[in-house]
Amino acid sequence: MKKILTWAVIILFIIGIFLLGRCSGSGSTVNEKAVNNVLLIREIAELASLEVQGNASFKQSNVENSGEWSDNLKRVFSENTAWVSVPYTAKYGVDTDSTNFSLTVSGKTVTIQLPPPKLLSFELRMNQMETSSRKGWFTFSNDETYTEVQKKLYDTNRSQLEENVMYQKQSMNKIIAILRNYYTPLGYELKVNFTNSITNLDTPGLK
Repeated sequence: MKKILTWAVIILFIIGIFLLGRCSGSGSTVNEKAVNNVLLIREIAELASLEVQGNASFKQSNVENSGEWSDNLKRVFSENTAWVSVPYTAKYGVDTDSTNFSLTVSGKTVTIQLPPPKLLSFELRMNQMETSSRKGWFTFSNDETYTEVQKKLYDTNRSQLEENVMYQKQSMNKIIAILRNYYTPLGYELKVNFTNSITNLDTPGLK
């Protein structure tokens, strides 16, 4: 809801700029203010987050499935295997401040510098969690096992998502597309640089 309201304010602000330009007859001055509005552009960049949904799973077992007789005995008498699967929602985007954001205008070209997109949030939908377990004859139920597996599931999958280059690229392209949609009607070409990002070099369409 907060994100929708913020986008509504931005859209109304943009509409207001054009209406003010028409009414005052000073379209070029208003246009320049729209182009150079650093706070607004930062807000747009931050709101252009990429939402990803998937399924996180983790399995923990004391059985190695090696096929050896000792492993087979363990499976019968002392196996303790737990599996957890949980849907998740992750969001990628940029978190800007005065040190990692810059906007420069040269002629009809706007150049924006942004920090590289990163994983902003990772939420597990625990109400949809699925679990299963296998236990040997002499292994008793232990709720702490699932607690441990859930923690490992969260840590492991979050780490994988933090390093997911594909989602980082998709987030970059979404930010560029939204900013370009803002500047194109104003008659400006846009170039976006993501500082210290390995994905800058091999992402089609990045400028």
